[in-house]
Amino acid sequence: MANSMVKECLRNFVKEARELYMNEGVPYLEHPIRPLDFYREWISPNKPCIIRNAFNHWPALQKWGFSYLREVVGSKEISVAVTPNGYADAVHGDRFVMPEERRMRLSAVLDLMEEKPRGSGVFYVQKQCSNLTEELPELTGDLEPHIPWMSEALGKRPDAVNFWLGEAEAITSMHKDHYENLYCVISGEKQFILLPPSDRPFIPYELYQPAKYHQKEDGSFEVLDVTDADKVPWIPLDPLNPDLGRFPEYRFAQPLHCTVKAGEMLYLPSLWFHHVQQSHGCIAVNFWYDMEFDIKYNYFQLLEALSQATRPL
Repeated sequence: MANSMVKECLRNFVKEARELYMNEGVPYLEHPIRPLDFYREWISPNKPCIIRNAFNHWPALQKWGFSYLREVVGSKEISVAVTPNGYADAVHGDRFVMPEERRMRLSAVLDLMEEKPRGSGVFYVQKQCSNLTEELPELTGDLEPHIPWMSEALGKRPDAVNFWLGEAEAITSMHKDHYENLYCVISGEKQFILLPPSDRPFIPYELYQPAKYHQKEDGSFEVLDVTDADKVPWIPLDPLNPDLGRFPEYRFAQPLHCTVKAGEMLYLPSLWFHHVQQSHGCIAVNFWYDMEFDIKYNYFQLLEALSQATRPL
């Protein structure tokens, strides 16, 4: 009885959250607004938006094609995630499987993007430790080191600036981050599925043995367990094809879908769940600003604990 009462309270909580502050879609801003206004209208209420004309002045928008990248940084070695199916950091069977991390010249990655041999795996430049500044500093002059109006709104600089380049088959599984995220698409487009933190009661989490893909000499992949590592909590549900028989609560979720095109910037608020697809060869840069671990974070932790407590055994 107590469990069913908590579930009912959680559903009412989500319903009220949608009525009070959620938009039915992801709104567009035609240009950046004043830092204080952006904080009041988007950061504080934890609402996403797509901003146009936010980085038209970056040379990267005109320069960053494959030929330019070959010329400027083609000889640089970078970290590349390699998987058999395009899913890096995702649930596969009863394992949470991470990609094989491979050091490659960027020119070799571009070769694969243009003339990929069949059965060679899926490649994604996705290392998220400020790989733009750490691995490709030659490109930093083509954009800003931070987003000035966002830095002023938050009173700090970004923790990381990440460079993304991948195949259409490379998909980011549903997850959340503890960052205020500004995601800038330079070429191609990204398709996002978004769910607010308030939908946490409908999103399943399970614990998984961590493992990694490894490509063998014959080109096939094997899954190798990461020994002496704690189990990883991750979302087993695929929002592209949700198994409502296994995860019936997800039918109450109301995901938002949006496409971020070249020259557009997505503000993805902290703790929002997101799943990402992309066009082939899409190039993007994102800025991660650490979130404030304030009372809103405490509320989310309580919501997460109640959601876990009411999940079926």
